[in-house]
Formats: sequence, structure tokens, C-alpha cells
Amino acid sequence: MKKNVLKLNANSEIIEWAIKTSGWEINEILKKLDISKNTYDKWIKRLDNPTFKQLELISWKTKRPLALFFLDKIPSEKPIPKDFRLNPEKEGQFNKKTIFAIRKSRKLQSILKEFGENYLGEVIKDLKVSTNNSPKEVALRLRKRFGITEELQRKTKDPWSFFKILRKKLEEEKIFNFQISMPLEDARGFALSDDLPRVVVVNSGDLIEARIFTLIHEFGHILLGDTEVSIPNFIDTNSHEKWCNEFASTFLLPIEMAKRIFKENDKDLIGYNTLKRLSRKYKVSKSMLLYNMVKLKFITPTDYMEILERYSKKDYSQNKSGGGGIPAEKRCISELGASFVSLVADNIDKKIITYSDALDYLSIKSKNFEKLMNKI
Repeated sequence: MKKNVLKLNANSEIIEWAIKTSGWEINEILKKLDISKNTYDKWIKRLDNPTFKQLELISWKTKRPLALFFLDKIPSEKPIPKDFRLNPEKEGQFNKKTIFAIRKSRKLQSILKEFGENYLGEVIKDLKVSTNNSPKEVALRLRKRFGITEELQRKTKDPWSFFKILRKKLEEEKIFNFQISMPLEDARGFALSDDLPRVVVVNSGDLIEARIFTLIHEFGHILLGDTEVSIPNFIDTNSHEKWCNEFASTFLLPIEMAKRIFKENDKDLIGYNTLKRLSRKYKVSKSMLLYNMVKLKFITPTDYMEILERYSKKDYSQNKSGGGGIPAEKRCISELGASFVSLVADNIDKKIITYSDALDYLSIKSKNFEKLMNKI
């Protein structure tokens, strides 16, 4: 005897919207869900309804809460950030992992806003910046205000430690940073400037030196008031991208400092070992070093492209690792930042949020929560 399967009267418009905004191709997700196109079309035309299991799978794959599918209408959301990537063929089209990273960051931003983190810090709150301003002047002014010196860069233990310093400086200005994995070919980072607090996201799958550049590049977009997704590229012609490239490269390696460093190493300036040593010493990417060499006419643009192609494959092949051994509490702090974790802890203590809320906000299991609290 055939069993009666319970079907749910879900909102078909929301099912369609959830799939379309997930980054999945319709045929791809239906295959993953083991649902035929004919069945899906019947749902959309309201000729049939999904089972609980089918709806649960859609919820899981689209990263949408199950309850959302029973709302009367499609919920309002902020639009996807502007596409500043140098890829006209894919303009506005993002990988599902990038879309999920944006949505996750929006959620974290709203949590911070609920915590009262809805203002800018003293250094930048009155700073009015546009592409008409010199990115070099703005960079040098902020580098000085943040206390970033050549000595600090050289003496900081490693690029991870330098990243933490920069992250903390931005957090003091109420610009929060998250590190979330996305396909590198799809996005290196993005900025959310259309609400408070401001948020910068960098790709956790990137080389740490590249993340440092992206962090400051996206900070530049925050200063310009941009809400965008980018793949920082030194040949970009977009005025905002060019401004942010100049801002980040000057902030991390001021021109006079760069000139002196390059002259001191001119015997083998573009050798891999020289670039590797300078990259480690000053905590900047080889790509940015080469970009500055082009600007200062130590090498040609043709040299830049050839050298970059030759070395980047080597660097990224060496960077590949499983990454599965990182403890959950360390991964949480790396992804969300110590300031965010501390704010969650404070709000538990004040009984503003529940323990369950905290686990949800931090995306961590209860067995790791105490270890996390001991880390902050």
C-alpha cells in the first residue's frame, strides 16, 4: 500500500526566489536535490507542493531558514554589492559561495548594529574622501594616525601578526573585518558601506600577504563609501579600483620607503628570493612590490606581468593545504575577529542575548564555546 506523503503549502514565489538568489544554476541545484524540472515547475505554478524533506533540502542548499518559505511575501534584502571586478562577461554574476559570504556578512553586520556598534571611530568619522582626493595623501595621513611605521612592519613577527594589528586598528574605527572563504577567481574581498557598522571582508583562502593588501584596499572602498565586490588588480581602469590600489600600496609601502628599499636591493630586485625576503620583511605581497616597482620605473609593465605570472603559480601551489586541523575556537576568532567575539560575550553577560543566540552568531558548537571564551 502506497504511503501518503505529507506535502507542505510553501510559498512558491519564495522557493523560486531562494533558488534564483542562491547562486545555483537551476538545473544544478535540482540535480543536487534529486528533483525533476517537471516537479519544480509544478511547484512554481502551484499545481503541487514539496514534501517536508524536499523543502528541508532546499532550505539547506540555499542557506535560507525553513520558516522563510511560509511567509506571505518575499522578504526585502539589501541588493548584492556593486561588481567592481575586471570581468565584464560575468558582471553581476557571483559564485554561490561568494553570495553566501555576502549574506553571512550582512547578518553579522546586523548583529553588530543590534549591539550598538552603529557609529564610526574618531579618526575617520569626519574624513570626507572622494576619488578627487589624492589616495597617496590620504594613505600617508591614515598610516601616521594608525601608528604604522617601517620599524613596526619590520619588527612584527610575521604577516599574520601584522594582519591582526591592521584589523585591530580598523576595529577601533568601528570598521569590522571578517575572513570568509570564497573562490579566489570570483572575489578577493568586498566592502559594505551602506549601513553601520562598516564591514570589510577578505577571502580566507588567499595568501596572507594578499589578504593584507585586500584589507587595506577594501578599507579604501569604505572611505569612498562603496559597497562593492572586487578582485584587486593593478591593471584595473575603474576609477574607484585605481584609487583604492594607490591608497593601499601607499599605506603599506610609502613611495620614499619603497624607493630606498628597491635601491638597496637592485642587484637582484626581481629575483624570487629577493621578492620573498622583502615580502616577509615588510609583510606585503610580491604583487604589490612589483606594482610599486612599475610605478617607480624600476621595471616595465611587461616585466610586471611576466614576473607575476611566473611567481604567483609557485606561491599559490605552496599555499595549498588541508586546513582541517585548525581548532574551532581559533577558526572562529580568525573569521570573525576578537572584537566581534568579545562583543558577543559581553552581550551574554548582560543577558541581552541568550547562550543559544551566541552559538548561532559565532557558528560554533557548545563544546567549543568555553575554549573560545578563554581565548579572548
